[in-house]
Amino acid sequence: MTGTVFDIGYQGYTGQREGRGRGRAAVYKDGVRAALGLGRGGRAKVLPWFFISVLTAIALVMAIVAGAANLLGGPGTAAKANLPSHSDYYGIASVIMFVFAALVAPELLCRDRRDGVINLYLVRPLTGTDYVAARWLAFLTIMLGAAWLPQFILFLGLSMGDPAPMSYLATHWLDIPRFLLAGLAMAAYATTLAMLTASFTTRRAYASVFLVGLFVITVPFTVGVADEIGGKAGQWISMFNLTNIPVHVNDLIFGQVSDVTEDAPARLLPAWIRVAWLIAWTIIPGTVLWGRYRRLTP
Repeated sequence: MTGTVFDIGYQGYTGQREGRGRGRAAVYKDGVRAALGLGRGGRAKVLPWFFISVLTAIALVMAIVAGAANLLGGPGTAAKANLPSHSDYYGIASVIMFVFAALVAPELLCRDRRDGVINLYLVRPLTGTDYVAARWLAFLTIMLGAAWLPQFILFLGLSMGDPAPMSYLATHWLDIPRFLLAGLAMAAYATTLAMLTASFTTRRAYASVFLVGLFVITVPFTVGVADEIGGKAGQWISMFNLTNIPVHVNDLIFGQVSDVTEDAPARLLPAWIRVAWLIAWTIIPGTVLWGRYRRLTP
């Protein structure tokens, strides 16, 4: 009995084995590209770049209006007219950022589970924790860019529109760490809620509709009930307005009350409660999200 040996040219991998760190970096990079639609068709790019463009346009319009006011009315006219500035931006843009998170974040989780790709990711040494942490960081990066880029544009626009740009910088430079911190709080909050919602379904549309609906429903419900009940109970009910949770912290960071929260009873609660509430709504959903992925195996 005879046989034949065929050389099919298979060669084992002889390169450097970079381990979990390289795997985490690859999942993170792929998550950023997926969120922005990079490397895919034009339809995948429409949503993320549309929202980023809208957020940027809001800041640009705010800067132009303030600059025109100072030019026509003299230095300080924009401030005297109480035109929107850094402290108001996140209040104005918060709903847009939450809808952005609800529509785009599911792209990073749902498709991997529906197509079974997650089983390939979880081949050792990559773990479920590595996977979900990399995906979360990837979308947090996108959300930070969407939050911070318009603020930097607004800051530059306000500086250049002021008759004395260097004087403006010297007076308002503290706005930079303030809007960076407020943007981080809002981005982490929105990212965590969006990713947690996406972890319960393989259909992106279901996750998006549920989260958008949750944001939309809590606004009129909490406003109506809080006004009807009043008192301390009304203040606590007002805290369940999900779109306002990070805006309350933004108000504390800037030391001003935005137009979005000026009528919210929750603004009367102590500062530490409003901060702790945001932390709880970020840490607890984040822990649940981690728990859903940490035990996954291929």
